[in-house]
This record gives sequence, C-alpha cells and structure tokens, in this order.
Amino acid sequence: QVRLVESGGGLVQAGGSLRLSCAASGRSVSDYAMGWFRQAPGREREFVSAINWNSLSTYYINSVKGRFTISRDNAKNTVYLQMNSLKPEDTAVYYCAAVQGLYPPSNYSQASRWTDYWGQGTQVTVSS
Repeated sequence: QVRLVESGGGLVQAGGSLRLSCAASGRSVSDYAMGWFRQAPGREREFVSAINWNSLSTYYINSVKGRFTISRDNAKNTVYLQMNSLKPEDTAVYYCAAVQGLYPPSNYSQASRWTDYWGQGTQVTVSS
C-alpha cells in the first residue's frame, strides 16, 4: 500500500510562487507515473500535470504551461510541482496521484483513470 502526502500549499498573492511536494511512503513509486490534479469549489477535478516514471516525459494542461513545472526525485520517493506566476484562477485543492501502466499518455488527463493512489490534497489560494 502506498500513502501519498501533499504539502506546500498556502495563501499567496497573484504573481507569486509555491512549490508543492508529494511524498510517497509504503513502497517505491519509481515505476509509477505521477500526476497533479486540482479541484476548485463546485468544479470537477481537473488534470494539471503528469510525469512518467523516468522523468523523460512531462505533460501539462494548457493553462499552466510555461508557469508550472513538474519534477520527481525517485531517490526521495517524491514528486514536486513548482508553480510560478500564480493567478487567482489557480485557487483549488491540489491532489497528487500515482498510477502504473496507464497508456497512452493521452489518458493522463482523465482523473478516473488514475486508479492506484491519491493523496488527501493541499489547499492553494491565490489572492488578487
């Protein structure tokens, strides 16, 4: 069993930065694709970014391209989301997820296909 714990959320002004971390415990997730999703009040959970097991491929929703960067450190069993130039519309609870064997990568954008592990989320609030 894998436990995912997100951290690094908080309140930031528009234009600011935050770095989210997702630490995995229980077993190594080095062979899992890792992803970040977010959910704002009254809205469906939305794909933000994903990274494959060896960091050779990364994926982003269009609205965060050029502002967010996903990375992972398999030695630390941790995935990160560096968020720069934050906007009020980025306000949401951010969730980390892990999945094995999800192909092709076009499926990453569908939260329902991340069937293995999810974290409890961390709140990100961007004030205008």
